[in-house]
Amino acid sequence: MGLRTMKFGGSSVADADKIITVAKRIAAAREAGDDVVAVVSARGKTTDGLVAMANEISDRPDPREMDMLLSTGERISCALMAMALHDLGHEAISFTGSQAGILTDGSHTKAKIMEIRAERLREALDGGAIVLVAGFQGVSTDGRNVTTLGRGGSDTTAVALAAALGADVCEIYTDVTGVFTADPRVEPGARKLPLVSHEEMLEMAATGSKVLALRSVEFARRHDVPLHVRSSFLPEDGTWITKETPDMENAIVTGLSHRSDEAKVMVSGVENRPGVAAQIFTALADRNLNVDTIIQNQSVGEGADVTFTVPLDELRPALETIEGIRDALGYRELTSDDQIGKVTLIGAGMKSEPGVAAKMFRVLGEQGINLQMIDTSTIRITVVIDRREVERAVRALHDAFDLAGEAARRADV
Repeated sequence: MGLRTMKFGGSSVADADKIITVAKRIAAAREAGDDVVAVVSARGKTTDGLVAMANEISDRPDPREMDMLLSTGERISCALMAMALHDLGHEAISFTGSQAGILTDGSHTKAKIMEIRAERLREALDGGAIVLVAGFQGVSTDGRNVTTLGRGGSDTTAVALAAALGADVCEIYTDVTGVFTADPRVEPGARKLPLVSHEEMLEMAATGSKVLALRSVEFARRHDVPLHVRSSFLPEDGTWITKETPDMENAIVTGLSHRSDEAKVMVSGVENRPGVAAQIFTALADRNLNVDTIIQNQSVGEGADVTFTVPLDELRPALETIEGIRDALGYRELTSDDQIGKVTLIGAGMKSEPGVAAKMFRVLGEQGINLQMIDTSTIRITVVIDRREVERAVRALHDAFDLAGEAARRADV
């Protein structure tokens, strides 16, 4: 007998029929002899509906009360799933994030998990019950307030529980069959990858792949939790994400990711002295704003220019933050561009393979696509381009690097 955590997203529990289908899948896992902890998201568009309700009442809803409101969607799914499992003849117990012992910091709507005290879950498992946990939520260590974990919070819940309970695998069930070499909606020739390393998946999640939330992959890598991304509705294997894959040395480029929901902020003529960059990014961090690609260079005039990217929905608060410290920074001009996109090549084999960047830039140049910014790590290359060029760039690079063929080679390993 093993222990598996199973996470089901909103599309997997969108209506009564789908909840019953998922309940049968959970029951089958228990009947196969495994202990099961299942994490469920809010049904379909429930969270969007709750946000709309809040906006009908207030232009700027209080973050604490938003967490109280938004946490209800997952609780509804959890209780309904328990009812379905009872009807299938299984004992099932539903838990809120607080009841499951998920302790977080006090950052409402973007809380981070600090600790999991899973005694109640272990007691339920030892008693032979299927455990159901409402995803996306916890309780703060200071004040015992309900908190939510932000985007992809149910993924993070499932992986964190797998780590805390020592699960053999964390299965992420979704409406796709696995992780692909590129977004199949953009590149029809994209193929499913049977194996991906934690390191590669971390870069994919950070640069636009929506299959897994970034924080969940970070948890999995830190605690060495094997992940299996698979379809909620099909029995086939999906994509395994583990510490390493057998052909990491051979695969130069594994896949492509892209984003079209980012913006660029340019702070021109900043005083060129030590500590200025720290002032900018400390102020942004204090507002819990996510900054990605950063470039600083000498200004055409006096001072320096600092350029960085942020999620599109955080552009307004980012600009407000920089405007608020204008006197301290002494910059000349603050501008932004909300029409950018990013395309990223990812592959563990890039660490030791020269010429990947040159080929990528050559392919984009042949397509007449201008590069606005470039960012790299040991296993990825990211370019910032015009948002309207993103899909064309993805298709050209997918073909140039023969990523469909690479997926097929991994499947044969």
